[in-house]
Amino acid sequence: MNKKKAKNILGVLSILTVVISIIFFFITRGPNSSLTLAISVFTVLSVLGIIFAITSKKLWFIVIGIILNSAVLVFAYFLLIALAIGGP
Repeated sequence: MNKKKAKNILGVLSILTVVISIIFFFITRGPNSSLTLAISVFTVLSVLGIIFAITSKKLWFIVIGIILNSAVLVFAYFLLIALAIGGP
């Protein structure tokens, strides 16, 4: 595989992790949703997205990927705080 295409694929995967996180959020929302599962999925996807963005080595994908995946990570952190405040 061409190295340029491999770098572009990693950048697209970085943005795709954000899209998957948004889709997962809309599927699992509601009063009976598992917050620990949501926090885990959002954290794993955003860390993978940041790794994909950094390894893409394209400035466009690095900036957009890190900003969007960091927003998902902050959202997961807020969910973690909400879980701690409302605790069982």
